[in-house]
Amino acid sequence: MNRICELFKIEYPIIQGGMVWCSGWRLASAVSNAGGLGLLGAGSMHPDVLTEHIRKCREATDKPFGVNVPLMYPEIEKIIDIIITEGVKIVFTSAGNPNTWTEHLKNHGIKVAHVVSSSRFAKKSEDAGVDAIVAEGFEAGGHNGKEETTTLCLIPAVSRVVSIPIIAAGGIASGEAMLAAEVLGAEGVQIGTRFALTKESSAHDNFKQLCLSLEEGDTKLMLKKISPTRMVKGDFATVVQTAEDNGASKEELQELLGKGRAKLGIFEGDLKVGQLEIGQVASQLHNLETAEEVIKNIVEARIRALQNMKSFC
Repeated sequence: MNRICELFKIEYPIIQGGMVWCSGWRLASAVSNAGGLGLLGAGSMHPDVLTEHIRKCREATDKPFGVNVPLMYPEIEKIIDIIITEGVKIVFTSAGNPNTWTEHLKNHGIKVAHVVSSSRFAKKSEDAGVDAIVAEGFEAGGHNGKEETTTLCLIPAVSRVVSIPIIAAGGIASGEAMLAAEVLGAEGVQIGTRFALTKESSAHDNFKQLCLSLEEGDTKLMLKKISPTRMVKGDFATVVQTAEDNGASKEELQELLGKGRAKLGIFEGDLKVGQLEIGQVASQLHNLETAEEVIKNIVEARIRALQNMKSFC
């Protein structure tokens, strides 16, 4: 058993990304029941909704699951209180300073992992006391680090500066990619895009079908003046690109985004005016699977890849 499996008490070191508008209780419980670690995406949930999803997830699985918490969430104190009150034992934090809540969470017996996009922040996270690092390359969907470091470059850089377990993220959707990440120093993987496009994902079917039809180069990292975000090229992305080409300010871009763009696109399925966030690896995916099928296929592909590598020696 590797350190990630031991830390979270799971069968496979495969963690489902806590993606906004995709990661509800159905997806999280399905991933946990299949031997991975399911995460609820608190970033798109009001406090009362998060409470509901935690309770429904607990009813649907007796396996470990956790909550992904963006630390810049406007109601962060309420979210943290709910997590503690409801007895959640695993929290993945992102988009903020891990020093703020890590000690508090750990004092309540909660395991904490933090998402980073650079080795510098990985070291700061370790110093803050987190139990594991999620090193996410800029291939990932949604919000990305400003460094634009790829996963294959980020994992070895992070492994040189921290001693705690590393979970690789960004562009990982196969057993072969999982094995590559392990070779570079990761002890587990966090997968977003492939789980976002499963039957249990709460994303709208319009969004899923669009993403399953994407080809190489159909996503782009945008909105760098606000927060780098990987989106599907399309109607709204073109509007954003035009604004950026015309020198739009940070404030003008924020006004353009308004509120609820990601919900409109991902959850409600409006492919014209919604913000459609997905990772580069979507171009490799073409079938709508269950979460159980995803984990089974990844585990089997990793075993085959390892056997093939041995034949090279």
